[in-house]
Amino acid sequence: MGTQSLQYDATLRCSPKRKFQSHAISTPDEPPSKKTLLFNSPEGSVNSSSLGIPKNSGRVARSTPDVPSLEIPPTVDAHDGFEEGERQTEDLVETALVNNANNAAMSSSGDPTQLDGQALLELQNASAAKIQRYWKALQLRRLEARESFCRTLSTLVQNVDWNCFGPDSDFLRQLLFFFNAKRGEDVDMLCKICDILLLYVRSDGDLVTLFAGGVDSSRVKSVVVYRLRKLAFICLLSTRRGDFESCYLEWSYFVYFIFNCVMFDWASSEIKPIPFHQLLEFAVCLMNPNFQWSCEIVEYLQMKKVNCFFRGVIGALLQSERHTKYLDCSSALSKILTLVASHVGNYSCHCSSVDPRWSFSSQILSIPSLWHNLPDFKKAFCSNGFISNYILEIASCADVLPTDILANHPGQACLLANVLETATWILSEPDFAPESRAEIIGLCTSLLDGFPKITSPIDRTYVDGTIPIDNDANYYLDVDLQRHILTLFQHLVNAAVSGILSIDFSDSAGLSSTELQFVGSISFFLHGMLHSSITDGIMTELVHTTEIVPALWNFIKSCHTNDKWQFFSKYCSQLLPDAPGWLLPLSIFCPMYSHILQFMDIVELKKSERYVSLEDLPSLVFILKEALWELLLTIPLQSSSLQTTCSPLDNKKMLTQVLKSSVMTGLCELLIQLEKWNNMDQFVPPIGFCSTKAISDEFASQALIVGTHEAEIIRLAPFLVPFDTRLEIFQLRLEADHLLMGNSRQYFGSRTLEIRRTNLLKDAFNNISLLSAEDLKGRIQIVFFNEHGMKEAGVDAGGIFREFMNIITQSAFSLESRLFKETADHLLYPNPESKLAHADHLQYFHFLGVLLGKAMYEGITVCLPFTIFFLRKLKQKETFFNDLFSLDPELYRTLVNLKPKNSDDLSYIYFIAPDGKELFPGGARMHVTAHNVTTYMHLVANYQLNCQNRVQTAQFVRGFQQLIPKEWTDMFNEHEFQLLISGSLSLNVEDLQLNTNYSGEYHMDHVVIVMFWNVLRKFSGRDQERFLMFVTGSARGPIRGFGTLNPKFGIKSYGDDPSRLPLASTCFNQLHLPPYQTEEQMHAKLIQALSSKSGFDLM
Repeated sequence: MGTQSLQYDATLRCSPKRKFQSHAISTPDEPPSKKTLLFNSPEGSVNSSSLGIPKNSGRVARSTPDVPSLEIPPTVDAHDGFEEGERQTEDLVETALVNNANNAAMSSSGDPTQLDGQALLELQNASAAKIQRYWKALQLRRLEARESFCRTLSTLVQNVDWNCFGPDSDFLRQLLFFFNAKRGEDVDMLCKICDILLLYVRSDGDLVTLFAGGVDSSRVKSVVVYRLRKLAFICLLSTRRGDFESCYLEWSYFVYFIFNCVMFDWASSEIKPIPFHQLLEFAVCLMNPNFQWSCEIVEYLQMKKVNCFFRGVIGALLQSERHTKYLDCSSALSKILTLVASHVGNYSCHCSSVDPRWSFSSQILSIPSLWHNLPDFKKAFCSNGFISNYILEIASCADVLPTDILANHPGQACLLANVLETATWILSEPDFAPESRAEIIGLCTSLLDGFPKITSPIDRTYVDGTIPIDNDANYYLDVDLQRHILTLFQHLVNAAVSGILSIDFSDSAGLSSTELQFVGSISFFLHGMLHSSITDGIMTELVHTTEIVPALWNFIKSCHTNDKWQFFSKYCSQLLPDAPGWLLPLSIFCPMYSHILQFMDIVELKKSERYVSLEDLPSLVFILKEALWELLLTIPLQSSSLQTTCSPLDNKKMLTQVLKSSVMTGLCELLIQLEKWNNMDQFVPPIGFCSTKAISDEFASQALIVGTHEAEIIRLAPFLVPFDTRLEIFQLRLEADHLLMGNSRQYFGSRTLEIRRTNLLKDAFNNISLLSAEDLKGRIQIVFFNEHGMKEAGVDAGGIFREFMNIITQSAFSLESRLFKETADHLLYPNPESKLAHADHLQYFHFLGVLLGKAMYEGITVCLPFTIFFLRKLKQKETFFNDLFSLDPELYRTLVNLKPKNSDDLSYIYFIAPDGKELFPGGARMHVTAHNVTTYMHLVANYQLNCQNRVQTAQFVRGFQQLIPKEWTDMFNEHEFQLLISGSLSLNVEDLQLNTNYSGEYHMDHVVIVMFWNVLRKFSGRDQERFLMFVTGSARGPIRGFGTLNPKFGIKSYGDDPSRLPLASTCFNQLHLPPYQTEEQMHAKLIQALSSKSGFDLM
């Protein structure tokens, strides 16, 4: 931080009615201007009649030296006149000006408001002239007093004895009257007096007894109190060369002063040093807490804005490069700061409250790196528990913090940093009571809640660690300051976690109220921290460098197991009493554990015992899904807009409602991630994610009605609903859309497409690309032409179209079309190089999306096994690093193995994709290191999953959503979506047998039918698919079973000749079966028919 900063403008910070009070007292040699008519009153009294100040009756103090007198108000003791005169000077001068102006105005016109500008100006000048004359007289009296003092005691103060300090001695009275901290000889005299008094104190002398002159101190209280506090004041004033202008002095002056007065090489300089340490040490003695009037002394210094003075001195010391040479000064400074800090909130303290602008919290606790540079003061401040006494003061000064530091070091951030460091110290000490810990955590939470929105350069850091330069750099929080605060957050969280882990949650006696309050306060603090702008980017650090996640999980698990939630909710004072106890802990746990899962790989999940063990994952899923179900059923569907209200109850309601919404979102996201992990490596049965609550028979129909709880559950957390119920909802949506399109189908009729089997893909592309969205949802009939150009027999009542959909999808998505590629596991994904195969490849991808959408819209299952990452793309969901496993397992394992390597092992790797392209500009010149290897892994995954086939995927999704809206597929995860596309992977012969109709001579127990089922069970999986394709036009059975096949599968007797081949009527899902004599004969004839590929000519 540079030495140049903003200079305070006293005038701007003054209330119009109290503008004089914002300035400190001027020194005697400096006459007041019209703006700063401020002056010191002597220990005697001053005549105020010439100033136009009303006289008050009261005892008059002694007038040595002789100056114009001022009568003291009756409530002020004679020996208090000096101090009271100082305190009231500004008010008296202002009153004098007003009275003079009003009196003159009344005498001339009777109404001061009728004066013109010129007359009012003349009256003001006359009043100012009177005050100037008084001021000159006062300076003359002080000069005479100084000369008399020096003639008696000399400037070396050689003739001083202990009697000089008694109440009847003129020694201190004269010194305090004429003392000017800007005069070197005055400061020299004060230093020698300090030497004498320090020697006296170190010899076990009592300053109160010395100043009382050996008599009962209560008899001379006013004299002793006045001299103690005045001496303390001028000691501090002298360290500043008399320039004690509160906080309005520039930081640059402090640097100059400290450099010349503390750290300068005096042997080579003519400048005479001020014994900074000596003056502070004596001030410490004067503020001895054992003095019964120590509060009066501190209160007097507070009135003089002593905290502003300390802020300037500390700032100067901290900015000096020769830091180590002021250790003695910092020690004395720490002592005096400790004494001043102890006078707020102490049960035995009766100091008056301080204006928040000049308070200790505002001026001292907002100094950057305060504790690092004053460790002794930090220890005293923390060990004595001072922070507990400053909670209210800190909260009241948040809006009036000084602005004398650079803009990217705002006072709120510096205050927060110092409070966080204090809180960490307290939480690390086992001696502090839990209630004190809860209070300090609550203070940190309130500071976070009130922290302004500040953008951090950390958010804009490039991969190589550089930060972009822009013209608005000053509006960003300093990088080092934010990183320091983030580090403090980590330390505080670790200290808080230690406190949580020390609590025995399994104790059958239950948790104490203080322990529950402590956990509740930490939970609120963490919730505020995760939602604060200053903590952006802290999530990764918290979950990896602290034990907060396992601590929270153990707490959640214990409370759930031991049924302790109802006790915990009572001590979350910020929420409604009936709010669920798990609400606050889950608001923190869910986003943190989601963050961990996002960056964890499969190997880590299996081996990790740090966060949540594999054995605990079923319990975690159960707790999360039950909490989510409760929230979904209790949160109002239509929430009114949140409004600020003064009612604490309304505020609690608002906070509880906001927290419920936040937790609901976090629960949904975490359960979706856990379900995704479960699909990769199952740790709980798929049904384990469904709620244990009963699903009513009307659930599916109610879910179609917008605004119902059922509709919200399907929209936000479909995994809570059994798969069969969601399939029913999907089917109901299809049927509703078919009904909606029914009139259009009748009006426009069907569309007939002529398709040559020898030119299948091109004919299908040319015909379907011409259809509108309404046509696509309408009925489409297919007319096939064989390889000879002849029209094939058969009327398309639906069966031929199903056959067409199966063979066109097999052709279009085959490797020969070069539009899609296969993984090693034969899973499909868009070919990044498709443009090399087709000039209009993007139109083809749109066409393929329409084909898939049409198949699902018509309930036709097609055998198209897609990769998981492409299914996520089709659902318009984000893909992450672990999705790379579904595309390239080998590359995924290679990247995972890079994590434990050191920088030397990675030196041969650059930020280049597997195909040789740079992952970002300049990546070919940047090495991968142990620090950025995680970034490299995610950039590679992003390139492979998102960048290579972005345009192809976008066109495919566009075509698909012409028929199937996104919200229809959002109900299903990727594995369920694949089932929706392709149907059951194997033929369920028993299900088909139970849903078969017989006609002709056949019945269930007929010998031919018994042989048929035996033969079908013996078919291979491939032959079973071919059989379904032969009789239904689809190679996969309906996903909801053959009971949903329309019309149902049927077997009809076919003639008397067992040498004939069986025939199929795919439009009616019917098999014409001759009466074969043996199972071997039936098997051979069926295989021959399935292999003939003769279409419907066999009919």
